[in-house]
Amino acid sequence: MESTFKEIRDGQSVLDLDPKSAVGGGVEDVYGEDRATEDKLVTPWTFSVASGYSLLRDPQYNKGLAFTEKERDAHYLRGLLPPIILSQQLQEKKLMQNIRQYQVPLQKYISLMELQERNERLFYKLLIDNVEELLPVVYTPTVGEACQKYGSIFKRPQGLYISLKEKGKILEVLKNWPERTIQAIVVTDGERILGLGDLGCQGMGIPVGKLSLYTALGGVRPSACLPITIDVGTNNEQLLKDEFYIGLRQRRATGKEYYEFLHEFMSAVKQNYGEKVLIQFEDFANHNAFELLAEYRTTHLVFNDDIQGTAAVVLAGVVAALKLVGGALAEQKFLFLGAGEAGTGIAELIALEISKQTKAPLEETRKKIWLVDSKGLIVISRKDSLQNFKKPWAHEHEPVKNLLDAVKAIKPTILIGSSGVGKTFTKEVVEAHASCNDKPIIMALSNPTSQSECTAEEAYTWSKGRAIFASGSPFDPVEYDGKTYVPGQSNNAYIFPGFGLGLIISGAIRVHDEMLLAASEALASQVTKENFDEGLIYPRFSTIRKISAHIAANVAAKAYELGVATRLPRPKDLVKLAESCMYTPVYRNYR
Repeated sequence: MESTFKEIRDGQSVLDLDPKSAVGGGVEDVYGEDRATEDKLVTPWTFSVASGYSLLRDPQYNKGLAFTEKERDAHYLRGLLPPIILSQQLQEKKLMQNIRQYQVPLQKYISLMELQERNERLFYKLLIDNVEELLPVVYTPTVGEACQKYGSIFKRPQGLYISLKEKGKILEVLKNWPERTIQAIVVTDGERILGLGDLGCQGMGIPVGKLSLYTALGGVRPSACLPITIDVGTNNEQLLKDEFYIGLRQRRATGKEYYEFLHEFMSAVKQNYGEKVLIQFEDFANHNAFELLAEYRTTHLVFNDDIQGTAAVVLAGVVAALKLVGGALAEQKFLFLGAGEAGTGIAELIALEISKQTKAPLEETRKKIWLVDSKGLIVISRKDSLQNFKKPWAHEHEPVKNLLDAVKAIKPTILIGSSGVGKTFTKEVVEAHASCNDKPIIMALSNPTSQSECTAEEAYTWSKGRAIFASGSPFDPVEYDGKTYVPGQSNNAYIFPGFGLGLIISGAIRVHDEMLLAASEALASQVTKENFDEGLIYPRFSTIRKISAHIAANVAAKAYELGVATRLPRPKDLVKLAESCMYTPVYRNYR
């Protein structure tokens, strides 16, 4: 995507080589906590021994009823717990039984967040061991509802809230966070939360959820993760009138005021945490997302999941789907509904991969990709009125006003939805797409489920069972004409945890497009014959830690190849390194 950002300010690279940084994930492991076996003794007190009562309220070290007799004596816990001792496995079994009793997904979300706040290791043990069941709860689609109701369900702050009130003092605010060595920051300004629009300060649910997955799926240590919400106001009238809204009650700051505030934030992060801290932009509105990525990609280690993460996971799905359909990537014709961050980001990465495979100029490979926005097909006659990020996709064609006519005119082999508008892949659209393809590839990517361009059942039914389908949010298997179809989920969680781990273990200081392609290729290579036999174009999430390790290794290898890795010398076995650096949530035995 560097090709899209030609006019970018030059920035100097500073190799912040911290001699205390450990190879194992890049964080100095003072107590040997993450490399310890379950039997190795660790010290549960970071600063001083206060009381057992305090230990029970420290989520990083609390084990609940799993404290042993010896630990209860050594850490002043006698009488503060019932006499019974439960194993972590039994605790996990009990909690899963409780969570499964809830009928409403938001209740499950609240229950899991409360667990995270009181017993960190048990929370991640639960999430890792039951990832396919709990991922839709801590991530899309449930996290969308949680953000909408964040003011009502808010109990205890997670992460940092940096509002306009802190202008000129952001560095001081960052120093209020208790952890000093941070590897991954996920930051949002809440303006475009999933497909739900401007949720202001209540968008904090997204950074919290994303970083939970960095740990559970990618193995990044929880204490090295920092969720941040930038509060510059909200234009959501409903929130401004809501007595329980937790953010600034004012219209959004824009223009110079907004960008000066973001610049102070980016400078403060780099000053406080160094060159190698990953800053992941999340759910910024289109007009800001592209500007921020262009502005800081040459001076900071930045990654926009909506633009780059979505692109990498979709490209992997397309590559895998072609193994079912046949044909080369360069032979395909793509039609997108949606020309925002996700749509143009995916389109650019696909064009880059075609260019890489065929050695054709990027300007030529882009011509295989067509985009439809709210005003119709993006064509050359509209170029003067288009936003800059849409202009590369304006091709020679007569104007087409709607998606159905675009499908009939372009005859795409692959139809991709990133519009954020539900029910836009109508019966007529799917039938038109299926009429010119034996195996039509349909990717309805918008989140949450209510905003999906079509459901799995609709895609399979309207294509008479011929579609290869993937969506952004999960759908249940579908029965059609006596056959069961298992829809794939084109979920960013396949990419960003492993991608972030790869940046960390290599000590990367910049993100390049070649690293995104490396991540995408690694994911596509993890789709097994068993997955293909089920009609899946993505592997099952039950193997996500293995997948993340391979993605991390591929990304790290590319970082070394490009000369942006700082952890030298390069390890021989990057997959083994990635696996060894992963945080494991089993309880430790305390001195």
